Amino acid sequence: MNYRGKFTLAIVSAGIALYAVIGGLAGVWEKTYAQQPINDAGAQIRIFESVLQHIQNDYVDEPDLAKVRAGALRGLPYGLDPYSSYLTPEQVQDFQKPNTNKAGIGAEFSQVSSYLYVISVTKDSPAEKAGVKAGDVIEYIGTKATRDISLYDARQLVLGDSGTKVDLRVLRSGERPQTISVTRGTVKVPQAESKMEAGNIGVVKVFSLAAGEAEDIRGKVQELTKQGAQKIVLDLRGVATGELAVAVDVANLFIKDGTLAQVIGRDEKVIKSFQADANKFVFGGEMAVLIDLGTAGAAEVVASAILDRKRGEIVGERSFGAGTEQQLFPMKRGDGLLLTVAKWASASGNAFLGETRATSGVKPSVEVKRPETPEPLEVEELIDKQEDEQQNPPVREPVNPKVEKPKTSPEDIQLKKALEILKGKAVAATAK
Repeated sequence: MNYRGKFTLAIVSAGIALYAVIGGLAGVWEKTYAQQPINDAGAQIRIFESVLQHIQNDYVDEPDLAKVRAGALRGLPYGLDPYSSYLTPEQVQDFQKPNTNKAGIGAEFSQVSSYLYVISVTKDSPAEKAGVKAGDVIEYIGTKATRDISLYDARQLVLGDSGTKVDLRVLRSGERPQTISVTRGTVKVPQAESKMEAGNIGVVKVFSLAAGEAEDIRGKVQELTKQGAQKIVLDLRGVATGELAVAVDVANLFIKDGTLAQVIGRDEKVIKSFQADANKFVFGGEMAVLIDLGTAGAAEVVASAILDRKRGEIVGERSFGAGTEQQLFPMKRGDGLLLTVAKWASASGNAFLGETRATSGVKPSVEVKRPETPEPLEVEELIDKQEDEQQNPPVREPVNPKVEKPKTSPEDIQLKKALEILKGKAVAATAK
């Protein structure tokens, strides 16, 4: 039986068991929902009270209500977004005073269909050296299934002492499941790189938008203009880490005035708006920006600013969609709720974190998809396929050994398109 079949069976079985334990609770729920709007907090609290009462009075064994409470609290933020989470007292202490000695692997994560998803991998990081790729679905961290834990918990499991290893069971489209062992260590993000292309076009490749990167990028742009660059390609592909203030400063290098980005809160209220500073502007020539699925957060701020102000074409694939701010709400017993209280948004007010893939991220003005770029898959479908292949392995016919040709790097069709646009050889096609 595939994953979806087992999941459905589990749901049905759980429903039957629950009805047997609490008897008639469905009637209570139905009556409550009929009388109250679904978003009425009082109605939801009464449902939880009813469930808790049945657990306390009718469950076959004496329930450990502390565990029941912890389980319920873990589940409450689950339906919000990947970045909201319930924290135990120990996690609250660690959040308030993080252990700076913990080492990572150099990968940026989110969640897709409840599984840990790799947005991007840092160049020359332990993750890249071990073979982890952007678009990978992490099914297990060690022996812990990622579908059973929050994104916060998963990130904490990946961290550890420098030199120790973490095993990641990876699901990848078109390949068999594999376990990749990654040695944790210091991750050094490369500084921006620059080069000149034919046609007096300068290319700036960005790897991060962390503190200090804006000045580095400024220096690269100024250096290119001294070399004769009249047009610029800003490559933000794979940039999923960084700070909002740095992103605003980078956008300001190419935009002299007006709004560059916003932070929006509840009811779409604008909490903060970022305006361009004419003194930070350095380049007014034609430009193009490259984005892909690994572009997220701060890099989306830059791309959206260029797009909104019509400063240049955005070439590539729809970005991932991230950029949020969380606030910790401590609770009486020492635990807490880490809740998303604001989203980063473009100057036009479009938040990058959307409810669906179609409403998330930045849509390119010129869509150019790379064949090797994996889209966020419906993870259940990927798991179904993996399990079906395990139960019914394909018949492999013997083949004659072939002499392998030396591997060559695939053509960078996205950069090629951007260069063609700036050279005037291509007509910018609007992305669908």
